[in-house]
Amino acid sequence: MKRLLGLIAIALLATGVAAQAQLYEVVTRTNVQYVEHDGVKLAGDLYLPKGVDKAPVIIATHGGGWQAGSRSSYRFWGPYLAKNGIGVFAINYRLSKPGAKSYPAAVYDVKAAVQFARANAAQLNIDPDRIGMMGDSAGAHLVALVALAGDDTLFSSEHRNDPHATVPSNVKAVVGFYGVYDMHAQWHHDQLARPNDQITEKFIGVSPMQSRRAYFDASPTSYATNDKRERLGTRFLLVHGTNDDIVDPKTQGEVFLNALKQARFFARTVVVPGSGHFWASDPVEEVGSYGYQAAPQILRFLKGAL
Repeated sequence: MKRLLGLIAIALLATGVAAQAQLYEVVTRTNVQYVEHDGVKLAGDLYLPKGVDKAPVIIATHGGGWQAGSRSSYRFWGPYLAKNGIGVFAINYRLSKPGAKSYPAAVYDVKAAVQFARANAAQLNIDPDRIGMMGDSAGAHLVALVALAGDDTLFSSEHRNDPHATVPSNVKAVVGFYGVYDMHAQWHHDQLARPNDQITEKFIGVSPMQSRRAYFDASPTSYATNDKRERLGTRFLLVHGTNDDIVDPKTQGEVFLNALKQARFFARTVVVPGSGHFWASDPVEEVGSYGYQAAPQILRFLKGAL
């Protein structure tokens, strides 16, 4: 009898491991328009696991200092996550340009992608209750800000005529690669790291000496509070390297992580030894790459959080 029970336990364990290791074919839909803001049509590429009914989905938002980059940055993470049962909607948003109002425009764009996915969940075959976000650098800033403050008045007063303007923008999980979470701290870092390209000031449109409030309002760290945790319950995974000279982990990821934990959010970190900036767009499954090192922990986090 004991032997029989042991064999059953082994069989169940083997079944569980096999199910966990199951990989799916990937179905890709390119150029899916999700909103039009101020005459600009915004679209994304959707990667889905074939045969999964109501798959969880990640809204993926590229980096580039708020002034460059595209959704193609997630051409590796999209298939990788979809193959493992998690859909990815990799989006473009309005970039910072001279003379153009870029903040909070990009925040509204990313928020609209969440609302689009939730409102069209049945047609897209995704689960409206299992939506997460992923972003790198400036993209990590945007997804963290939308996750924590997307429904706040500051980011809800414009674009009220959007088709899905009243749809909630809350998400269950956020993965941020080497993100900017304190805009004032990043402005100070820019003075040394990129004195000829003041990306933070370009994005916000003013210097801290003109409006410190603008930098506070644009910082995800400002919204890591107890009431947000109680209402949202979003889980965070912050990923960064040890050799990043573009975004300083000590004044960004580490400070944000502490703020989230102080407010009792579920927050974890993945530190990739030797890595700097700009590697989130590299092939995920290339052995030895930084993405390859981080991928198992990210996948485990997402499967537990969504």
